[in-house]
Amino acid sequence: MAEADDDPPDGAPTGPRNGSAFSAWLLRVSGNGHRPPTDPTQLARHRVPMPLIRSRLPSGRGSMEQPNVTGDGDTPLTLRFWAAVGVAGVVTGLFGAFLMAILSQVSYWAFGFREGSFQTGVEHATDLRRVVSLVVAGVVGAVAWYLVRHYMKDENAEIDDSVWSKEGQLSPRRALLTSIISEVVIGMGASIGREAAPKLMGGASASTLGSAFGLSPRQRRLLVACAGGAGLAAVYNVPLAGALFTAEILVGSLTLPVVLPALVCSWIATATAWVYLPRHASYVGIPDYRFTMTILVWAVLVGPVVGVISAVFIRFIGWVSHYRFRGARIIVAMPIAFGALGLIGIAYPELFGNGKDMVYAAFLGRFTVPLLLALFILKPLVTSACLGSGASGGLLTPTMSTGAMLGGLLGSGWNLLWPRSPSGAFAMVGAVAMIGASMQAPLTALVLVLELTHSGFGLMVPMLAATATATAVARAIDGYSIYSARLTAA
Repeated sequence: MAEADDDPPDGAPTGPRNGSAFSAWLLRVSGNGHRPPTDPTQLARHRVPMPLIRSRLPSGRGSMEQPNVTGDGDTPLTLRFWAAVGVAGVVTGLFGAFLMAILSQVSYWAFGFREGSFQTGVEHATDLRRVVSLVVAGVVGAVAWYLVRHYMKDENAEIDDSVWSKEGQLSPRRALLTSIISEVVIGMGASIGREAAPKLMGGASASTLGSAFGLSPRQRRLLVACAGGAGLAAVYNVPLAGALFTAEILVGSLTLPVVLPALVCSWIATATAWVYLPRHASYVGIPDYRFTMTILVWAVLVGPVVGVISAVFIRFIGWVSHYRFRGARIIVAMPIAFGALGLIGIAYPELFGNGKDMVYAAFLGRFTVPLLLALFILKPLVTSACLGSGASGGLLTPTMSTGAMLGGLLGSGWNLLWPRSPSGAFAMVGAVAMIGASMQAPLTALVLVLELTHSGFGLMVPMLAATATATAVARAIDGYSIYSARLTAA
């Protein structure tokens, strides 16, 4: 009979164990006259958890030689953990729907519309209403955030920091209040991303569930990461991108023990959010742009340019985040910053909100070259002003909109040299490259845009070329991302 694939050698630890425990055993026996196996294929026989079928195939090769399935590592995927993943997915999806309902209702109230896109509502509002809406948002947001931060200053509500340097512990009440305030001010026109709130609430819910289910610190941290990515997935209807966000950014590993729970949590959250949110793509009707050699050549040339711009953008975000207004000063700074956005928005209403409608128009090729240039310059500036005034929010869509403007702008210039390529195709490639370089997550960026549009597969090769080179250049120049650059001092 074939040798059992996962039977432990004599004297090896039995029962539940992780890779570090088995390695420690190998070191102990090596000093007692035993020769521990040095071939990785020998070490790979002892997987945790044990598979149901332990006998080898006739070839005699170990089943655990494939690198991504050698075991759960330090975070065992127990039945209790899987139960927590399922519950976290449902709760995250419900919170995502709840927060988007708040965003929609506030938008309708602020700009006086009930149908159509946010951009349409802003454009039909009077100039006075636009400015007043943002000034009120600044006052309400400043007072509310000041009170939350003052009276809950010892409670953690930063999911990235919690996953990367702590044990996945988040304050549910501070996270909830912060998230609601964020969606309210975005609905009133603030230029920050809406994904931060559902991402935070997913993480906070998972943190609470981790304690309720009695998970270990490592299990809780993985659960928080899965729910954080699932929050993004739920509100944008991008389950695969949400799972990749968890694996590529929050955990930094695409191994099976990370990808599996991330996928499960994301699809459950996305399906749950359908109780309120639409099931179709966020950007409906984007043309299925075809591949052309001119777009590929342009993508190869523009990728490094996007990488350099991304590195500058990330540094600027890090600087603004460090020197942002704090304490009672935000009560003055935030209304001023938001009011300035309202005044600029009289001429450029596209700057209101997170930038979703701006991206949509760019993907359809609706912007002129002067408008592309103006929005490319102004969007990161007004977003930074909002964050610098003390507001809390995301950067995903503002970053994507900046990349779309840059792509459309550079593509329009390229068309003068090598014509007949649509401006929208260049905008899509630029958006992917900017997100990938700024997040330092090229796979997440690519899948995100494909799921947001349900289009763009014809541009796969140019998007890969631009995103890979942009990410590599940004990484070589600096290495920070829009998430790590915003971390507070240790």
